Amino acid sequence: MQIKPLADHVLIEPLEEEQKTKTGILLPETAEQERSEQGTVVAVGPGKKGKDGKVIPLEVKAGDLVLFAKYGPSEVKVDGKEYLIAEEKDILAILER
Repeated sequence: MQIKPLADHVLIEPLEEEQKTKTGILLPETAEQERSEQGTVVAVGPGKKGKDGKVIPLEVKAGDLVLFAKYGPSEVKVDGKEYLIAEEKDILAILER
């Protein structure tokens, strides 16, 4: 199934982070884990309409590695895979590799 975000929404695949304590102990997957704040943009919407009715394109594009607000995006599950859908305003930065 293909997901096509609307307006200024962005589909993000969160990065899987290895969970370690400060002392280096690896935590099992069953331990409570916090949501990642980084991910790869999978798809973007066309943009938001301005007051003049013209579409303002998004600054991010598919393939960008982004940093986003921890609790801004909504979690969705499609074909057994977890994604996040965020508004462009929830994306804080594009990370350079």
